[in-house]
Amino acid sequence: MSIARSILMRMFGRPHGSLGRLGGIIMARTNEDCGAWVVELLEIGPNDNVLEVGFGPGVVIRRAADLGARAAGVDLSPEMVEQARARNADAVRNHRVDLRRGSVDSLPFGRDTFDKTLAINSMQVWPNAVAGLREMHRVTKPGGRIALGFTPYSGRSKQGLTEVLAAAGFIDARIADGAHGFCALGSKPHGMVVSSGDAP
Repeated sequence: MSIARSILMRMFGRPHGSLGRLGGIIMARTNEDCGAWVVELLEIGPNDNVLEVGFGPGVVIRRAADLGARAAGVDLSPEMVEQARARNADAVRNHRVDLRRGSVDSLPFGRDTFDKTLAINSMQVWPNAVAGLREMHRVTKPGGRIALGFTPYSGRSKQGLTEVLAAAGFIDARIADGAHGFCALGSKPHGMVVSSGDAP
């Protein structure tokens, strides 16, 4: 890995240390508009249970909580957990927001927990996209929706996104384009047919 790529990963991909804290400050600004658009696409509202994977500095979590949703999230970076908890301190105290250090590979939530699940500029650094999406599928309620948002500088292309959602068990996969990036959307079928990723 080149020095430049290593620095970028420590700032944005897997934020760590002082570079990670600086990356969080930058991401709070650069991802906010895309995150707000994805929240609108998912029609997040009061009484929704929402999960964000790779929540970074917590701006999208805060927007969901401000709309009345109960929001939870996992992020591998202790620096991002710290920033997100500080940004959402009141909601965390009031048990409206639950932020944990963790990985998409093994989400610490039960099956069929969330109405809406999302990730912004996150999937491209997961070890295995299909495995991660199967975990998100597991914790999404039947009929629930998923959104994967990407800003123009994410390094991710649209190619293959609908296919990877389908491989994880989501249906009605499509791509939406917007002023702040693009988003892959899908939903979990009603009357669940258990897929290989849903095995206990």
